[in-house]
Amino acid sequence: MNRICLLASGKLGAITLQKMLRNNHNVQTVLTNTKSNEIIQLCQSHNIHLLLGNPRSEQMNTSIQELSFDVLLSVNYLYIINENLIEKPKKYAINIHGSLLPRYRGRTPHVWSIINGETKTGVTAHIITPEVDAGDIVSQIEFKIEENDTGADLLKKYELLYPSLIEQLLTSIDNDSIIRRPQNHEQATYYGARTPDDGHINWQWSKERIRNWIRAQAHPYPGAFTFLDDIKIKVHKATFHNMGYDYRTPNGTILNTLNQDVIVKTTNGALLLSQLQYDAPISIKPNMKFL
Repeated sequence: MNRICLLASGKLGAITLQKMLRNNHNVQTVLTNTKSNEIIQLCQSHNIHLLLGNPRSEQMNTSIQELSFDVLLSVNYLYIINENLIEKPKKYAINIHGSLLPRYRGRTPHVWSIINGETKTGVTAHIITPEVDAGDIVSQIEFKIEENDTGADLLKKYELLYPSLIEQLLTSIDNDSIIRRPQNHEQATYYGARTPDDGHINWQWSKERIRNWIRAQAHPYPGAFTFLDDIKIKVHKATFHNMGYDYRTPNGTILNTLNQDVIVKTTNGALLLSQLQYDAPISIKPNMKFL
């Protein structure tokens, strides 16, 4: 049975490790960060060799050089992987990425795919290379992005699909039936990491773009936001509304209020904003303008 070194972080990494252990895969070593408590606890309860911290540190690098394994598998790992670690496995170094590569290389691909109005995405297993997310594809699963899916909804789908993809992958490795498919680099797109400060709504966008922007970052993510005077308002849901308006009305103007919700004008239609969070108490009235 192939010896596996798993690089994993967070809930997605923990769910994957748990499924691998249930299926009796030979996970010998796990590298993770100090805040991934569930992964740490799983390793301790199953007596798995555990390395904590940045693999680029001198201490970790020394520990890595002492390892011997057949397959390196990276799942939601927080750190950049050094070439010496990529070259360490006797068979394969493979990463699981949350998009249909070569599209959406980089960080938070599920959020970006919703922002850009995509109707499908997927998960891809690919060979790890020094260039980010650019290695040969060895397995891929496609799925539909539903009309009201949020970023958090896609992450829940990943929690089901990542372990399934990895099970297929490890079976193929055990059977020596891996097929490598080079990526078409001319079709590649790349997107960077996002921070909570990146969620500011631009009211000059179309209603479709704004709605996607809001649902991609909805709770429990930090949320898209706007300002009314100096007060920050987070918006976690937006739906199209048929209320009319004068085209000369500035975009971002509040057309009406409905209980705790507001109707706002955009370039090509109105949006009903709901599930609002305020930094401070404020009375919202028609004709006020979001900034």
